[in-house]
Amino acid sequence: MKRYLILEDGTAFSGHGFGAPITATGELAIQTSNFGYQEAISDPANFGKILAFTTPMIGGSGINAIDYESIDPSVRGIIANDIAFHISANPTFQDLNDFLKEKRIPAIYGVDTRALVQKLKNKQVIKASIMDTNDAHAFDQIKALVLPKNKTAQISTTHPYAAPNVGKTVAVIDLGLKHSLLRSLSLRKINSVVLPYNASVYDIINLRADAIVISNGPGRVEEVAPFLKPVFDKFYGKLPILGIGLGFLAISNFLNLELLDLIPAYNGSNFPVIEQTNNRIWQTAMNIDQLVVPDSLSLNLSRKYFDLKSDLLAGFSIKDDKVLATAFNPEGSPGNFDAASIYDQFLNMME
Repeated sequence: MKRYLILEDGTAFSGHGFGAPITATGELAIQTSNFGYQEAISDPANFGKILAFTTPMIGGSGINAIDYESIDPSVRGIIANDIAFHISANPTFQDLNDFLKEKRIPAIYGVDTRALVQKLKNKQVIKASIMDTNDAHAFDQIKALVLPKNKTAQISTTHPYAAPNVGKTVAVIDLGLKHSLLRSLSLRKINSVVLPYNASVYDIINLRADAIVISNGPGRVEEVAPFLKPVFDKFYGKLPILGIGLGFLAISNFLNLELLDLIPAYNGSNFPVIEQTNNRIWQTAMNIDQLVVPDSLSLNLSRKYFDLKSDLLAGFSIKDDKVLATAFNPEGSPGNFDAASIYDQFLNMME
């Protein structure tokens, strides 16, 4: 079935529909990972996005029970150059097409994704829609679309829950966290308790938490900063704090660091980051739209991590204040595990 991806600038791309045969609108985002499409589709930080994959083909390895980053994916659509409709006859794997139908996610393949990359080259946000037509009415609809705000409030858990283990207790503030974050903590025997984005200081006090993790998520930092300020006011410098992605931006905002928009935003698993103290380069996964301007720093940082593409600050630690913040996802997923030692650094802060 022929379907169209239409953009707010009047451009239309035709392709073959698969997945759910429904109309969807959202923010177009380029996903640059060469693997890990299941993790990208189910990453809560991609809430409300139509993901365009730059890798030539997706779907070959199917969908499995281990690589979900959330139970119910919240992307609005998938765009691909080509897909694999047939996978091995292993009953534990699900076909991508069937998975997207089940989750009511529309998709198109046969689209020139390289042209989409060029479209977003000089834009941070562009509205898009997957539809059956590309007539004038369709373009009027996309122009009138208002993208959702307060995404974190829509994707965060509404009730606390535990990911139990036998070690120290960590309060994880859910701004749109991935399963892999909890898995990384659990592998280090961390007893995690996940709290909503608007958790109060008393919620953390009542847990007798040994540390705090602020997860990644899809929102803007100015939307979550008012909820996190009381937490920082109470616990900054007293409990170890790890911020990832949007959590990194929240810590940077609290420290009055200057944030610079990334155009286009980073969304993938191939962003090289260098650690200044030893010149080690990590290939990292990022899903973020801002980084820190180095010249805005007046703090005594123990470690600095620079994004090699932009020369902006993509992570830092402050040993005296027990703070660690990274724009990249240390657990990868999708991506490799170059930066997994960030969790070990955080564990050392708790000792």
